[in-house]
Amino acid sequence: MAPIPSLIPSLIPSLPGRDDLVRMARTTTDITGQLLDTAGNITRIAVNTLDPRDGSGAEVLRVLRRTTAELAEASASPQAQEAFYRVVETLTRLGTTGAPLAVHPVSEPAQALLAAIGDSLLPVLDAVEPAVEEAAAALGELVEASSPLLPAAAGLAAGTLLALTPVLHSAAEVLRDSTPELRRIADALTAALAPLIPLQVALAERAAAAGAGVVRATLPSLADLTEAAAVTAKAARPLLIAGEELLVSGLEQLQPLLLSGADRAGRVAREAAVRVSAAVSPAADQGVVVAVTPA
Repeated sequence: MAPIPSLIPSLIPSLPGRDDLVRMARTTTDITGQLLDTAGNITRIAVNTLDPRDGSGAEVLRVLRRTTAELAEASASPQAQEAFYRVVETLTRLGTTGAPLAVHPVSEPAQALLAAIGDSLLPVLDAVEPAVEEAAAALGELVEASSPLLPAAAGLAAGTLLALTPVLHSAAEVLRDSTPELRRIADALTAALAPLIPLQVALAERAAAAGAGVVRATLPSLADLTEAAAVTAKAARPLLIAGEELLVSGLEQLQPLLLSGADRAGRVAREAAVRVSAAVSPAADQGVVVAVTPA
């Protein structure tokens, strides 16, 4: 074992040299200058933003005060307070209802099922992603092209909902008034179906076993049939292409006739509308002509 005095120099770290001190001082100075430049830029931006001389700061403060006042006024209304209370009550109910489910024994199998479904669906989602993107783009173009029809569709939907509202109110009142009868019906159905549930479970198990056997027996035949259909389709591909070309050419030839027929039908409809409106309108509604003679 080495003596203690010989170990002391190895434990004391060496002091930095003059070059190291100069380099550390330069690095510290550069970092301090960058921090000061950043602070100066932030100060300059704040001064330019809130400077009352050019009007920008006063405008920002005015907009902030106005926005804050409008938010305070809107949140102080009884409707907003009631909406806030309803949101808080709904969140509280969801938390109260969902908290026991998180620790319920059924949550673990449900999580495992969701994980398995997610793992199984990932390859399918990766495969259909390009098709889904193209379909979404085509659907967006269709919606954009049919935008003139959207107001009419919205009005029709609103009218339908307004027409169904009395029916829904009447149904709700009838069901509310018939609560005892509904409870009797539910109790009778429960009493009648409760003994049948074990029998249905047994029948379902037997049906599942029989169905699995049928599927196992028919899968080889189905595979052979699919392969034969694929071979037939590959052999009949020229005939299918020729039939498609014939169909498309026929549609192209029929297009002028369809356009002319639609134009003719439109003219006939307009003429009929004019005649019907002329026949329905009374002759007394043509107006009164007043002649003014200067004095």
